[in-house]
Amino acid sequence: MFEAVEGLVAEHASLEHQLAAPETHADQRLAKRLNQRYAELSAVVATWRDWLELGEDIEAARELAADDPAFADEALALEARREKAEERLRHLLVPRDPTDAKDALLEVKSGEGGEESALFAGDLLRMYTRFAEARGWRTEVLDATESDLGGYKSVTVAVKARGTSEPGQAPYGLLKFEGGVHRVQRVPVTESQGRVHTSAAGVLVMPEAEDLDVEINDADLRIDVYRSSGPGGQSVNTTDSAVRITHVPTGIVASCQNEKSQLQNKESALRILRARILAAAQEAADAEASEARRSQVRTVDRSERIRTYNYPENRISDHRTGYKSYNLDQVLDGDLGPVLQSSIDADLAARLEALDQ
Repeated sequence: MFEAVEGLVAEHASLEHQLAAPETHADQRLAKRLNQRYAELSAVVATWRDWLELGEDIEAARELAADDPAFADEALALEARREKAEERLRHLLVPRDPTDAKDALLEVKSGEGGEESALFAGDLLRMYTRFAEARGWRTEVLDATESDLGGYKSVTVAVKARGTSEPGQAPYGLLKFEGGVHRVQRVPVTESQGRVHTSAAGVLVMPEAEDLDVEINDADLRIDVYRSSGPGGQSVNTTDSAVRITHVPTGIVASCQNEKSQLQNKESALRILRARILAAAQEAADAEASEARRSQVRTVDRSERIRTYNYPENRISDHRTGYKSYNLDQVLDGDLGPVLQSSIDADLAARLEALDQ
C-alpha cells in the first residue's frame, strides 16, 4: 500500500507550488479545492516522514545497543511508535469519498408519531446545531415548516466549516453517518396517562454542491411561486414568496419558504436542489459499484432505522455498530462525537477489509 506514497508526496509538493502562486487565489473555488486536497495530503506526508525517521532512529538505537544495553529499550519504544505511525498511515491511505471534504446539508423530517415526531425532529436539529457549534462550524436554516407545538414537520439546515478541515473532519465526512430513521421512546407532552410512546424522525444528509459539482441549465428548471404556509411572521399567507423548483430531467424538486424575499427563497431552493442532484448521482454510482463498496455505504442509507433514543433509561443505541451508552441527555445537548466515532470506525474497518481482499 505504501508504494503510492511517493506519488502523493510529489502531488503535495506540486500543490504547495500552486497555492503559493497569486493567480491561484484569484479563483476562490479553485483555491478552496486545492487547499482541501493539500490539507488531506499534508497529513499523509507528515505521517510518512515520521514513519521514515522512526525507522532510521530504530536502526541507530540498535547499533548503539551493542555497546550500551540501555539503547535496546529505546529501540523497543521507537518500534512501538513506528507501529502506531504505520497504522495511522495505513488509515490515511484508505481511499476516501471525495465528497467527505464538503460542507453538508441536513434535512430532518417528522415521521410516524404526529406532533410528538415533529417535536423530536426539533430535538435532533438542536443536537446537530449544538454539535456544530462545539466544532466551530456555522449553521444556517434554509427552509423550515414548523408544527403547532413548536416542533418541525421539516427543516433543512446548512452546516459549514470555517476554513479547511483536516481529512475526515469536514461536516459531510462526519455527519453523513446520521442519515437514516431515528426512533425515540418517551412520554409525549400530549400523553396524559404517562405512557411511553415510540415515534420516529428521518434524517437525510447531503454534501453541499458547488456550481462546479453540478451543472444546471436554466432551461431545465420549472419554477413555481406560492404563498407560504404554517406558523410564521406577517409575510405568511400574504405574499407569493415561497418558491418550488423542479429539475425537469431528473424530476428532483426543492422548495423553500423560510425567507420573506422570493429571491432569497429561490437561492436557498437552488442550494438544496444542487445537493439533491449530487446525492442522486452518488446513489446511482454506488448502485453500480462492487458488493464491497455497497457494504461500505450501507451505513448512510437514509431508509435504514439506525438509532434509538430511550428517554426513560437515558440510553442511546446505534443499531448498525452496536454502540450503546447511558448519557442520552448529553448526546442530545451536542456530545455526539463518541456516537459518530463508532460509525467512522466501522466504516474504516469495512474499507480496510475491502482493500485486503
